[in-house]
Amino acid sequence: MLKPPSRRNKATSAASTDSTSAANSVNEDISQQEDPGSATITVTAVEVTELTQEEQSDRLHLERKVERAFFEAGKALAELRDRRLYRSSHRTFEDYCRDRFGHSRRQSYLLMDAAVVFDNLVEICDQFDHKLPTAEGQVRPMTKLEPQEQQEVWLTAVELAGGKVPTGRIVKDVVQRIMERTQVPNTYQIGEVCQIVVKDNPELRGKGGCWGIVSVVNEFSCTVRVWDGEYAVGLQHLKSYNYLPAECEQMRVICDRVNRVYSSGLEESVQKFLESLGKLNRAYLTALEEKVLSLLESEIT
Repeated sequence: MLKPPSRRNKATSAASTDSTSAANSVNEDISQQEDPGSATITVTAVEVTELTQEEQSDRLHLERKVERAFFEAGKALAELRDRRLYRSSHRTFEDYCRDRFGHSRRQSYLLMDAAVVFDNLVEICDQFDHKLPTAEGQVRPMTKLEPQEQQEVWLTAVELAGGKVPTGRIVKDVVQRIMERTQVPNTYQIGEVCQIVVKDNPELRGKGGCWGIVSVVNEFSCTVRVWDGEYAVGLQHLKSYNYLPAECEQMRVICDRVNRVYSSGLEESVQKFLESLGKLNRAYLTALEEKVLSLLESEIT
């Protein structure tokens, strides 16, 4: 005896039939449509409302705040350092910046240096459609240049950027051109003792008048060892003491001794004494200076 077809099979069959019919219907609809390549696309126009005079003023004010953000940060950091407003909680400015802002020593000083350059550029940008830097990286390549050169670089970089705020890469390329244009032969020798001349270079703040010993001779600069470490210094910021070889050796020994003793964790009075040795304009220590330094060496090392 034959079994009647199950309901499941009927349902499946019906669903299959419906699916096929739907597909055929879709195909028929598609075949009746025009060629998609010639279809007309309707775009709804969005009305752009003009800003009121007050809104335009607000926009300009807020844009200026964004532009000056890194500048304000650098200015504030410089005042915190210069007035030693960190002294109630931290021994050094570097420790304060690390704990309070999460800044490395380099980051804090880059912001302060950038603020000095930004201040210089404001003088020309007021008459240059307000094209001011918007980030510290756009300013960094200019910190080693003289103020007039900084302005020249910025105007050239803005022009190369088509009248817009240039990227850090564009600024760096313009700076390189100027350095090549003003190239001066490097006549310094390793071991030579030189005085650091700041000449408005913010990177050398606090090092004016310090003596350093040349450890590396580069094309446009020298690496010099001073009382608290090594620094890359442009040729225009160095002046030789013209010491005799024996005097240079004496200064090397003094530099090594001070470097071994000096640290940012020392008491301020001790730091000041060691810093004073870093500004000697003679190739020897007095009897008292020798006695104090020897005492520090015995206590600290």
